[in-house]
Amino acid sequence: STSASGGGLPPPRAAPRGKRQRFVDKNGRCNVQHGNLGGETSRYLSDLFTTLVDLKWRWNLFIFILTYTVAWLFMASMWWVIAYMRGDLNKAHDDSYTPCVANVYNFPSAFLFFIETEATIGYGYRYITDKCPEGIILFLFQSILGSIVDAFLIGCMFIKMSQPKKRAETLMFSEHAAISMRDGKLTLMFRVGNLRNSHMVSAQIRCKLLKSRQTPEGEFLPLDQLELDVGFSTGADQLFLVSPLTICHVIDSKSPFYDLSQRSMQTEQFEIVVILEGIVETTGMTCQARTSYTEDEVLWGHRFFPVISLEEGFFKVDYSQFHATFEVPTPPYSVKEQEEMLLMSSPLIAPAVSNSKERNNSVECLDGLDEVGTKLPSKLQKITGREDFPKKLLRMSSTTSEKAYSMGDLPMKLQRISSVPGNSEEKLVSKTTKMMSDPMSQSVADLPPKLQKLSGGGGRMEGNLPPKLRKMNSDRFT
Repeated sequence: STSASGGGLPPPRAAPRGKRQRFVDKNGRCNVQHGNLGGETSRYLSDLFTTLVDLKWRWNLFIFILTYTVAWLFMASMWWVIAYMRGDLNKAHDDSYTPCVANVYNFPSAFLFFIETEATIGYGYRYITDKCPEGIILFLFQSILGSIVDAFLIGCMFIKMSQPKKRAETLMFSEHAAISMRDGKLTLMFRVGNLRNSHMVSAQIRCKLLKSRQTPEGEFLPLDQLELDVGFSTGADQLFLVSPLTICHVIDSKSPFYDLSQRSMQTEQFEIVVILEGIVETTGMTCQARTSYTEDEVLWGHRFFPVISLEEGFFKVDYSQFHATFEVPTPPYSVKEQEEMLLMSSPLIAPAVSNSKERNNSVECLDGLDEVGTKLPSKLQKITGREDFPKKLLRMSSTTSEKAYSMGDLPMKLQRISSVPGNSEEKLVSKTTKMMSDPMSQSVADLPPKLQKLSGGGGRMEGNLPPKLRKMNSDRFT
């Protein structure tokens, strides 16, 4: 629209592109798969606990059930083997015979004995006797092995359930990012919010720009990561995330978006990855939420709707407007283009417009004034105040670019006048001429025409010079 582009016709819209392959999904999942690891898979087995925690829930439950089932069947088989080798299965109903485990007749009864021992249920019907030393050793092994399996699998499941990944789902990011003017600067903005009443302690936000580029040496970097400053130098990246906040990245000469304009966004390909980290207040565990914005999800000339309103005794957050934006007047140019246009249009910064011929004339005039100053009588030099004053006055009024080089040679009073804001070059020259008008106007009027021409042909000096002095000047310069 006209308002969004800052006036004029809107730039032509590029043809719609196909679906971009994202590096980070909107839900924070990274689209990276590791392949051809070869012998590196052994590293995962060396860190088995972390490997199990990182697995998906369906695989965690499968391994949990499978491990307990195999361990129980193995230990029950060991008790059945002992009873079989001792002949307890054939003499189980003989009251005069003392078996290794009482009331164990077959494999199901041996399995029940193991479960009662492992779970410390102990119904009192099946029990180990003191006539079986191998049974005592197996009982000790069963207790140690059961404790290890319980600690490993239950600890794995506890860590899996207590991970703050679900807490990250209650941290919300805006669907789009926006670029518009804020505080007189072109700014990239997006919004974050916390849906829970529990706070995120020490919340910190970071932004990465993923963009392919080629180095001057010819090396191609497909996913080069550049840092986007969102307030690291000022501490604005440390968030007090009680209500939705708008995160800002000021686009300046240090920003990777220094050359980005509304027109160039139609052809650019980049991805902004946002990482929000903090400590969950209820559990004390570190939580990380991620999202990303591609170039199609960055709206030029938009601003977010306000979502906070003051009610009776509290502030209300309306999340129905959390993702909503509206258009605002925004220049369609990049920051670099804006600075170049400002440089060309500013008279204080633009170079002097005088041509080389005028500069040569100024130099010749200054040289002539040097010669005249040396030939003037001492009385006339005293009237003018300073011997080199005409040269410095002409240099001060020649061009704007030469003004900075002449201030140091002017008297202190002229330097103070020139340092006042708003005093242009013409005002400075007029004030200087007015200050020196009395002695100057009384000393140049009756000079020879050549000297008047060299001195600028300006003000009139004293016309009552003694005849001897006028004759001396006439003989010297005519």
